[in-house]
Amino acid sequence: MSELANAIRREDKLFTTPSQLRRDDYSKADPFVRAALAENKRNGMILAVRTRWLAMAIVGVMVPFLNPTWEAIYYEVGLLIYAFLGWLQLKSAKVSQSRRELLLIYVDLAFLTFLLVVPNPLRTEVWPTAYQYQLGEFAYFFILLAGATLAYSWRTLYGFAIWTSILWMLGVAYVYFLGTQIPELTAKTLEAFAGYERILQTIDPNDLNLSQRIQETVVFSIVAWILAINGRRNTELLFRQAGVARERANLARHFPPTIVDEMAERNEPLGAVRSQEVAVMFVDIVGFTRMAERQSPEETVALLREYHARLEARVFEHGGTLDKFLGDGLMATFGTPTPGPEDASNAVRCGDAILKDIEAWNAVRAESGEAPVRVSVGIHYGPVVLGDIGSARRLEYAVLGDAVNVASRLEAMTRELSVSMVVNGALVDAAATNDQPETAALLESLKDEGAHELRGRDTHLRVWTN
Repeated sequence: MSELANAIRREDKLFTTPSQLRRDDYSKADPFVRAALAENKRNGMILAVRTRWLAMAIVGVMVPFLNPTWEAIYYEVGLLIYAFLGWLQLKSAKVSQSRRELLLIYVDLAFLTFLLVVPNPLRTEVWPTAYQYQLGEFAYFFILLAGATLAYSWRTLYGFAIWTSILWMLGVAYVYFLGTQIPELTAKTLEAFAGYERILQTIDPNDLNLSQRIQETVVFSIVAWILAINGRRNTELLFRQAGVARERANLARHFPPTIVDEMAERNEPLGAVRSQEVAVMFVDIVGFTRMAERQSPEETVALLREYHARLEARVFEHGGTLDKFLGDGLMATFGTPTPGPEDASNAVRCGDAILKDIEAWNAVRAESGEAPVRVSVGIHYGPVVLGDIGSARRLEYAVLGDAVNVASRLEAMTRELSVSMVVNGALVDAAATNDQPETAALLESLKDEGAHELRGRDTHLRVWTN
């Protein structure tokens, strides 16, 4: 996670260093974080562009009231250009590095600085260039800053403030060295406000009023800093949400979707230790070692992947919980984390479904000249203990108890009895309470093998086979 976090920290250093998150880093990132970042960026850009268009429309209506002359057309055209720049930014938006998007951000800031500093060419009056700074139009930078909070990361907001300040002060330098002055206006102002030096300093049309310009950039930077702090909080929330999605996906690898939804909504911890009746199933490939000896490692892995996928699907279809894969085997439980009246029925029907699925798979394999896969199933119904085991650094939700050991030995008993599935009498009795015709027909097809001795147990166990 630390490597991913370092990659994400580079995601938006648009204004500081050239080492942004590259495409190959982004493609290797956690898929849930990657999806969350992409969705957040896309939604943010759409919202930023829409609010920009709305703001430009409002300003466009306001400009003629503030300046009811033909020179207002110049600013209306500028607003249209800003609406177009917003559309370009939407098309260029990426979570990883985008030079085009970076360029458009610079153009945004530079173009606004140009509009506010360079005199309007449609203006008929001649003003001192410094008077442009006294119109109080720096506030329009806050519109761009607000849009940036919707579309870019909190680090970008720092850069946004830095570059705005630099461009604004570059405009000051331009006016100071290349601007036009009208000295007689200063002379008349001196005459009219003699003795009021501070007022004169404020209203002199040839004075850049540097202290006011510095105040503008400082206040702007403070606001950007506050917004960046809030943006960082939102980013942390995004990572937490991605973590929740990852945890939910991890649960989905073990539990069927309906159980995952139920577990996500419950307030009680999953790891609370408790005892309950559960059906435990073990499935194994008979003769897998010899089969693997005749195949390449790649063929063996491909076989196991398809085999596991088929078993997983059947377990989830019948409301089971995938406890773990055991090489060429599988352990599943029915009745975890929440027990139900159909746990035993679901378990026996799942075992039958697995055998039928493997039989159909073997028919397909036979057409390709591949050896058949023979599986054995053992199911035991009995009390288990559920809860977290391990240390504070690594916990595992475990199913413990004699029922687990018995289920494993019932699966091994299939070799002794030359059958495909062995279940205990308690499972049959519990499943018989289910009134589904499918379950009743399946139970009738099972053969009562009587009581058998199991290794490690003093008492005999009555078993049924298929």
